[in-house]
Amino acid sequence: MASNKPAPEAPFGTLETDFFGNEPAERAWEEWNPTEDSVRPVRGRHRVMKQRGGLARSSTVLGVGVIAAVGAGGMATAQDKPPVSISLPDSIADNLPEAKSLPGVGSLMSDDASDADAGNVNAAPLTAMTLASDSGAEAGPDSAAGAGEALRARILQQAEQQQAEADAEAKAAAEKLAAEKAAAEAAKQQTAAEAKAEAEKLAAEKAAAAKAEAERLAQLAKSYALPTSSYTITSTFGESGSMWSSGYHTGLDFAAPTGTPVKAVHGGTVKSAGWSGSYGYRTVLELEDGTEVWYAHQSSISVSAGQKVTTGETIGRVGATGNVTGPHLHLEVHTPGGSGLDPMAWLRGKGLSI
Repeated sequence: MASNKPAPEAPFGTLETDFFGNEPAERAWEEWNPTEDSVRPVRGRHRVMKQRGGLARSSTVLGVGVIAAVGAGGMATAQDKPPVSISLPDSIADNLPEAKSLPGVGSLMSDDASDADAGNVNAAPLTAMTLASDSGAEAGPDSAAGAGEALRARILQQAEQQQAEADAEAKAAAEKLAAEKAAAEAAKQQTAAEAKAEAEKLAAEKAAAAKAEAERLAQLAKSYALPTSSYTITSTFGESGSMWSSGYHTGLDFAAPTGTPVKAVHGGTVKSAGWSGSYGYRTVLELEDGTEVWYAHQSSISVSAGQKVTTGETIGRVGATGNVTGPHLHLEVHTPGGSGLDPMAWLRGKGLSI
């Protein structure tokens, strides 16, 4: 319930200030006895403030702080909004001498008496405050547009530089890939060339070896001869059959008419000559290396044991003596140890064609 009594006077020793923290010029001090109704808190904006160093804690200080922050921070102008005027009462300058030292505020609180029109300072719009350039010149709308254009140019320059770097990297990568591909192709061609050269070398060596072997055989053939002429091969070495006592054929049969000359295949010494059971008339010729050549089923023998003969010399005649089915020369070849060899392969090894 509100009291109808008049508001009590300020208590003894208490100093009231106005909105800006100013003390009244004169104040009468009277004794005051507080009552229950008079000590209730006074509602409204008039409150007792404690004074600290002559600077009151009020909204005035907050306003000055904002203005100082604007001056210190360098708030840029808002080009698209109308200016807002801010007027500063003289009481701020009187009671807050420290405010003059705040950045951006001292110019609003000039003590120069020569300023005839104080309203020009009070009416200065906050949005007209701009950042000063490094050279100290004030920045206006044109300079702000120039700064924006400069920023745009810098961004474009950076984009072009990045694009140039990306193009350079791509070009370097492409050149590296091309170089690697060229190196791989060169290595491949070199490998192919080396393989071709090696194949040609092997082929040349093989051809040279074949030629040398042919020359050797040709020269060797001059010292060897076929055992007979006008012949037909009827049985080869290794054939199986019941007609042979060993179960297989141990030589090479040259079918020819009876009386066809039988010749020494190489120069050597007659080891034996005469009848030899199933072989009929047989002549054994021992060559210089110990190889023995057997001539069987002859109709007649022209040499004797211990006789030396030369290549192509007649040593007998084709016949049908012994275990035979018709006239032919049965030829066998044995190593010095007595093992049988394939006569056809042996004769071809001496450069002879059968």
